Amino acid sequence: MVDAVVIIPTYNEIENVERIIKNVLALQRDFDILIVDDNSPDGTAAKVKVLQEEYPEHLFLLEREGKLGLGTAYITGFKWALERSYEYIFEMDADFSHNPNDLIRLYNACAKGTSQVAVGSRYVTGVNVVNWPMSRVLLSWLASKYVRFITGMDVHDTTAGFICYKREVLEKINLNKIKFVGYAFQIEMKYKAYLSKFKIKEIPVIFTDRTRGTSKMSKGIISEAVFGVLRMKLKSMFNSYEI
Repeated sequence: MVDAVVIIPTYNEIENVERIIKNVLALQRDFDILIVDDNSPDGTAAKVKVLQEEYPEHLFLLEREGKLGLGTAYITGFKWALERSYEYIFEMDADFSHNPNDLIRLYNACAKGTSQVAVGSRYVTGVNVVNWPMSRVLLSWLASKYVRFITGMDVHDTTAGFICYKREVLEKINLNKIKFVGYAFQIEMKYKAYLSKFKIKEIPVIFTDRTRGTSKMSKGIISEAVFGVLRMKLKSMFNSYEI
């Protein structure tokens, strides 16, 4: 039985989805993959269904009715994984900004080390980002600095979306109480793990911006992160923040 599942949310990832699936399933360690597709008009889900015939025991698909947000896609995937016997549950992008080979390093940090959360970190050993304009690098780096200052978390890459959670972390966190749906979702999950006293380890990775497809970043997502973190911290200070 495979003990690890990689959750990959998709929306219009027809250019990447077959390559990412085949790369993950070709690794020396066995992983299952769950694709959570938000009704992609480009046929992403249809491509996954074709690939399921090739990988019937390791590739799974959840189709949602519309574009409902990154956070809810992961929560849907987490609940699906917790209904099964997976011990290690991963988040990963479909666009190769996260190197599939690093999945094994994240897995080992949790399975062979003492950590309950392993974060593929762009900033723990400097700035390891490829193909981003300097303005976006600065925005992302300063956002993580800001979150670290506000929350007190000893995590350099607070907005990272390349993560391994041990099962016990997701069982502890009340997934129905997660407030954020955009990239601030990543901050909230780490913060709840931090408040729950789980050990978070950052594994240095090189983040490479997508070369195919289009980014889903928006001003609304950034605003959610900036102002949401303040509300989150204030609630935790007054014991009104539910983990």
